[in-house]
Amino acid sequence: MNNSTKQTVLIVDDQESIRLALSRMLSKEGYEVFLAENGESALDILREKKINVMLSDLKMHKMDGLRLLKASKLIKPEVEVILITAHGTIEKAVGAMKDGAYDFITKPFKKIVIANMIRKAIEKQALVVENKYLHEQLAHSEHDRHADIIGQSDAMCDVIKLAEQVAPSQASVLIQGESGTGKEAIASLIHSIGARMDKPFVKVSCAALPDSLLESELFGYEKGAFTGAVNQKEGRFELAHNGTLFLDEIGEITPSIQVKLLRVLQEGEFERLGGTRVMKSNVRIISATNVDLASAIKQKRFREDLYYRLNVITINIPPLRERREDISLIINHYLKVYQEKNDKSIGGISEEALNIMAGYQWPGNVRELKNVIERAVVLTQDRIITQKDLPENITGARIEDRKFSIPFGMPLREIEKKIIIETLKRSRGDKEVAAKLLGITPRTIYRKMNSLEEEERREELNKEEMRKEEMRRKEEEEANDNINS
Repeated sequence: MNNSTKQTVLIVDDQESIRLALSRMLSKEGYEVFLAENGESALDILREKKINVMLSDLKMHKMDGLRLLKASKLIKPEVEVILITAHGTIEKAVGAMKDGAYDFITKPFKKIVIANMIRKAIEKQALVVENKYLHEQLAHSEHDRHADIIGQSDAMCDVIKLAEQVAPSQASVLIQGESGTGKEAIASLIHSIGARMDKPFVKVSCAALPDSLLESELFGYEKGAFTGAVNQKEGRFELAHNGTLFLDEIGEITPSIQVKLLRVLQEGEFERLGGTRVMKSNVRIISATNVDLASAIKQKRFREDLYYRLNVITINIPPLRERREDISLIINHYLKVYQEKNDKSIGGISEEALNIMAGYQWPGNVRELKNVIERAVVLTQDRIITQKDLPENITGARIEDRKFSIPFGMPLREIEKKIIIETLKRSRGDKEVAAKLLGITPRTIYRKMNSLEEEERREELNKEEMRKEEMRRKEEEEANDNINS
């Protein structure tokens, strides 16, 4: 095995003789070996080192191999785990494979068997990485003609599938999503594979124009309709005739424009500004918004009848923070785009920079990510984009999936409660695994959870007592009022 590409093995066993024997054997095979005498030490090594395979005894005193397996999959899910078991615990080892163990080996074992098993585990790990890369490339090529729609996550695949499903119809589509998620790209996709693909695709940003200009942009105007109208102008409804009209940021239009837009959608008719001739328009409407239109209707800011005209089909685009598995694919795509645009040769992005970007919340979504990549390509003086090429607001706000935030000023009791609940959630309710991750005993977890539950019950009882007292007070006041009257 080439030393420059040494693979790493972590041996976990509470018997020193077994640890040392396995270490000598695997070192001779060319592996870099790390040793841990218990589960807690193993977790510390997993956090700090890059480990390919963990070889752990199933039966250990402080933390058995099953608990260590579950905890390791939370910390480093990519590490392959092989369990060493005696004949009496084979059933447990078989069950452990359902929890993510690669395989198990029974005592006494032959050195060649363990060596072969570790080699196959590493080959499997490499194959998974390669398949993921190929999957990314396939996803990229499938949507290459829609360059701004990049994603292989289940959420984005569902969005694309729905867009392709509604494209052949004539139904109005409302695309909802935060700013920068790619609403216009989805609208373009729907038009480009729909029945009107060879007809115009006309876009208008409703938020970018004041009322008077938006009305003239949508419906056009006659010569002399207002100061500066020196020529007749066709509106977007005319330009999009028989095609698709994309109304971006539809939630920003005022009530007066809403009334006029509703008439066109209901009757297919409108007049140019300053004109009297009724114009006909046959367009498919695709609209987009980052505004909660249901709330806007309740607040009387958006017409309910217009909403139902626009919202025959709804497509919700998830924010980038909810589809983190797409981030590396998007980064690789725009690295290529901006290298060509700026005539630069860049070999890729460092693992550290990639991890920072994968953990960032991306409030500006794909649009923000594109800007960061272009900035990094332009400014980097190396062949690899590193952490120093990223903006400070991203490197300074590093938030990884394995981390969660605690607001400044939160009481210590609430912090403890939040940490325990979050750890239990991530360990799927396994109190023993959670206890090991937190460095406390399972008994402490049970005691603290019981204390929290008792506290919540007391709070509920207090609320109920307060509610009853309030009702009693009101009844007394009503009785006094009746007596006084």
